[in-house]
Amino acid sequence: MLDFLKNKRIMVVVAHPDDELLGLGATMHKLINLCQVKTHVVILGEGITSRADQRDATLWEQELATHRQNIKSAQEAIGYHSVQAYDFPDNRFDSVALLDIIKVVEREKQQFKPDVIFTHHGGDVNVDHQRTFEAIITACRPMEHEQVSTIITFETPSGTEWRAPSDPRHFLPNLFFEVAKEDVEAKIKGMESYEFEKRPYPHPRSPEALTIQAQRWGVAVGAAYAEAFMLIRHIAKG
Repeated sequence: MLDFLKNKRIMVVVAHPDDELLGLGATMHKLINLCQVKTHVVILGEGITSRADQRDATLWEQELATHRQNIKSAQEAIGYHSVQAYDFPDNRFDSVALLDIIKVVEREKQQFKPDVIFTHHGGDVNVDHQRTFEAIITACRPMEHEQVSTIITFETPSGTEWRAPSDPRHFLPNLFFEVAKEDVEAKIKGMESYEFEKRPYPHPRSPEALTIQAQRWGVAVGAAYAEAFMLIRHIAKG
């Protein structure tokens, strides 16, 4: 099953620092170690300032600097190859023209030239996740010379599972990656690097909950651990 990703250039586009770990930290760790993939992570938002009533980035300079440093620690835990972080306003992506986000994605695509993009599930409660998904779908329209042949979305604990039961946009995975215990441990180690994002159990972002989530999807597909995804589009070329 991993053959369709072997030697591919994979770009991970997320809204906030830590989403790259929550969404596919274990899978990314496995692909890097077993499939000779090249990985580039794009983090669109700064991920902090929504915790104040008004956005004033100057009041959060120290925290933002720490958050950026935490990204590097998380990168080391997973081993992905490169990262580019932007500063779109946290939980306020709907206050930014969608075109501005699309332009960033297009620029990163042009520079990295990915074959595969992983990003957020479009039905998440978090508006930044929704806008990120919309930007990817728009930026990767399957025209003649589009290099991205595969788009895969992931769940984000504390953002995906809290969608209202009556909402039709639930995360319904159709693609699963079996992962090993060491992959899950790398994901948790990376997540624990984020000083402002880690939480104690039973929060969905706690180490215990992330382990339970990996076991839950593992049980669903006959494995000890797994991560779940939705395959949005895959074009078999050639």
